Amino acid sequence: MKKTWIVLAAIAVLVLIIFLWFKNSYNGLVVLDENVKGQWSKVEAQYQRRADLIPNLVNTVKGYADFEKSTLTQVMEARASATQVKVSPENLDAKSIQQFQAAQNQVSSALGRLLAVAENYPNLKANQNFLDLQSQLEGTENRITVARNDFNEEVKIYNKTIRKFPQMIFASMFGFEKAAYFEADKGAEKAPQVKF
Repeated sequence: MKKTWIVLAAIAVLVLIIFLWFKNSYNGLVVLDENVKGQWSKVEAQYQRRADLIPNLVNTVKGYADFEKSTLTQVMEARASATQVKVSPENLDAKSIQQFQAAQNQVSSALGRLLAVAENYPNLKANQNFLDLQSQLEGTENRITVARNDFNEEVKIYNKTIRKFPQMIFASMFGFEKAAYFEADKGAEKAPQVKF
């Protein structure tokens, strides 16, 4: 009879250990998944900050009547297009992130043209509102870079974890799928040419 109790106690302990191991493995994957989603929210917040600054920048520049209207139109159209592209944290696949990134690249390109054209207007370059907005945009671009790097780091940790044994078993059982990285733009590996 005593031997039966020992065997039952050993089985109970073994079942408890297995249960705790399953629970901790699953919960660990949930935490990593939520970290990726949280970092994605930070990326979106920085892009939203940039989108919110653009109308102020455009309105400041509009004050200069001889400024190229087509450049301002391109900036506002790119902004409108970019704010329409939404990526759900539940669907962080490569295609969704590439669509989001392509829309944001259009904004970056239009802003780059706006700032390049602004160089030809000394009065605009001396305007304090313009300088403040330009500084805020530069700061926002830096924050975007940091947020994207942090996102990629969380994705790397998450992806490594769900590919390791035995977590890969839990990941496939419970639907944890590989998350996509933000990738460098095509051609970013080549330095831009500066000509005077």
